[in-house]
Amino acid sequence: MKDLRTRCHEVFTPQQAQILDKACDYAEKMHDGQKRESGEPYIVHPVAVANILLDLGLDYCTIAAALLHDVVEDTPSTESDIREMFGDEICTLVMGVTKLAKIEFKSKEEEQAENFRRMFFAMAKDIRVILIKLADRLHNMRTISSLSQARQEAMAKETLEIYAPLASRLGLSYFKCELEDLCLKVLHPAVYESLAKEVAYKRRERQELVNAICKRLTDLLHELKIKGEVSGRPKHFYSIYKKMLAGNRTFEQIYDLTAVRVIVENVRDCYEVLGMIHTMWKPIPGRFKDYIAVPKPNNYQSLHTTVMTSYGMPFEIQIRTYEMHKIAEYGIAAHWKYKEHRTDSDDLDEKLSWLRGVMDAGGDAESPQEFYESLKFDLYSGQVFIFTPRGDVVVLPEGATPVDFAYSVHSEVGNKCVGAKINNKIVPLETKLETGDYVEIITSNNSKGPSRDWLRFVKTTQARTKIRAFFKKEMKEENIKRGKDMLEREARARGYTLSQLFVPKWLDVVMQRYSISSLDDLYASVGYGGFTVNQILLKLIDFYKREAESKKTPSFSESGAKPHGQGIIVKGHDDLLVRLAHCCNPVPGDEIIGFISRGRGIAIHRAGCPNLKNIEPFRLIEAHWADAGAAPFVVTLQIEARNSGGLLAKITSVISGLKLSINSMNARIDKYDRAIINVGVRVSAIEQIETIMDKLRQIEEVEKVFRSSGQ
Repeated sequence: MKDLRTRCHEVFTPQQAQILDKACDYAEKMHDGQKRESGEPYIVHPVAVANILLDLGLDYCTIAAALLHDVVEDTPSTESDIREMFGDEICTLVMGVTKLAKIEFKSKEEEQAENFRRMFFAMAKDIRVILIKLADRLHNMRTISSLSQARQEAMAKETLEIYAPLASRLGLSYFKCELEDLCLKVLHPAVYESLAKEVAYKRRERQELVNAICKRLTDLLHELKIKGEVSGRPKHFYSIYKKMLAGNRTFEQIYDLTAVRVIVENVRDCYEVLGMIHTMWKPIPGRFKDYIAVPKPNNYQSLHTTVMTSYGMPFEIQIRTYEMHKIAEYGIAAHWKYKEHRTDSDDLDEKLSWLRGVMDAGGDAESPQEFYESLKFDLYSGQVFIFTPRGDVVVLPEGATPVDFAYSVHSEVGNKCVGAKINNKIVPLETKLETGDYVEIITSNNSKGPSRDWLRFVKTTQARTKIRAFFKKEMKEENIKRGKDMLEREARARGYTLSQLFVPKWLDVVMQRYSISSLDDLYASVGYGGFTVNQILLKLIDFYKREAESKKTPSFSESGAKPHGQGIIVKGHDDLLVRLAHCCNPVPGDEIIGFISRGRGIAIHRAGCPNLKNIEPFRLIEAHWADAGAAPFVVTLQIEARNSGGLLAKITSVISGLKLSINSMNARIDKYDRAIINVGVRVSAIEQIETIMDKLRQIEEVEKVFRSSGQ
């Protein structure tokens, strides 16, 4: 703590240092008595995080927030306390990092996803939030050894999935490399130890070669009268490990363990040095990359070339300016570290354009999990570089299409898109773009908007969420109708009606869970694809079953009624003919009701049978099974699926895997080339039907499974 205070007084103004002293005192007071897993005082952690950020050259508000980043979560301190003592700016940063500790989540995954969503929305408002979080994670990874093995592995996997790629996208190569190496040490300790020994040995072996190449390049700069410097940079362990995996190579087959870096004063010098290097040594085809003309999304700029040296070994050489080197090392943090070299109208917003795109799309995500998955996609995807008609470069993920390109330009361009040209040739909208393509979007004011089919092939989160947003906002009435129809059909297929399932107290739980404010919004969300039918219905069906189980059905001896030939008890009618209705084919275990028909006795229907909707109530009568599940019975299921080879084998495998027998099977192909399969399965309990249907729905080709009325 003393060292941090001293550093702060050296770096900041007296007024700023005074605020940081106050933050140090408050953090020390609030964390007093708390210990880390290692047994050391908890205050060690926020101080270490603050020191990491001070090394990056961050401003005093960020350092203060780093000191306070855990007080709201782990101590009695509140948001209003922080705001009152330290002001709005510091409080906003602290709350952006603070996790959601007071909201109940269904699962750890849901909590993690929501924490990330909140953190990233705060990050979109102020990038310093994620810099604090990255420093927090870096220190936690450095001190991870005190945690259990399971917790170490979970933290390392999360770091490798989110934090290391995020550090890369922000240009923080130092953070990225150390985080990846620390993760490798936890997840693959034997590999890490082996690489550490091999690299140390190889480095000694290759040092003479590296020194010779650096000297030759230094002489070259003198010959060209170009001011600059040359140095060797060893590759980090995780980078070597990835190359070994990707190429299925051994360590001995990895040659570029060290890269040589040439730093000069201006862009012209970069290309002049490159030309001389290619004159001196032969470049290896396909290994040259010009990140100066086309920077990476994190604004990294450099020339990369791999050459075959006269020493008989390939070598990677990177060429950049001093300014590019600052960005490469410090990434977005260079905005603060080198602020004396910039003007008020700096290009920070431009540097964060990729983040704005992610958050713009993330704002339309329907759930934390959807945002979390889309975030991982945006962080992991490789890139292609596309040219606009004006010659600007647009960076998109691999596999992106003209529709993705259109939405990256503007949501209205995407919504009005009716066609596309790639390199002046009209192409289908699902065509995959490649680096160097020149793309022109054809729009029309008469366009009715995007097609739902586009969701099948678009790759970017931005395009996907903007298409969904269009259907959500522009076609709400249609979505309400479609969503209600979809819910009614699926409920009917499962043997229920919406009136049975849409009990207010149950609906409140579902709507609160998904942040839905009204029934129309629920219907609309299902209608445009924000939620699946099963996301809504399965929870309601679960509530229904629980309530049904709590109500005991009277036994034969209790009711005094005699069962009919079908094993059915009809209240007050022992002498009428009873038959099963063919429209819904109830089976033992179904909730049933009787219908008194004229001259044909009593027809037994499932309680949710749609044919009972308009029946006179006085003709309905209570009925139940005398002994549900006493004997096996046959239920017929209808399966609708995409037609593909091996489909029948998968279906029969699922049924046999449940130790059930098939009584009958009929299959046909409809006019849309879909497979329609009716299969009769012998079961002994109604619960088995739901199990079979759920298992069949897990088959990739299967689109729909429901009880067939044609048994």
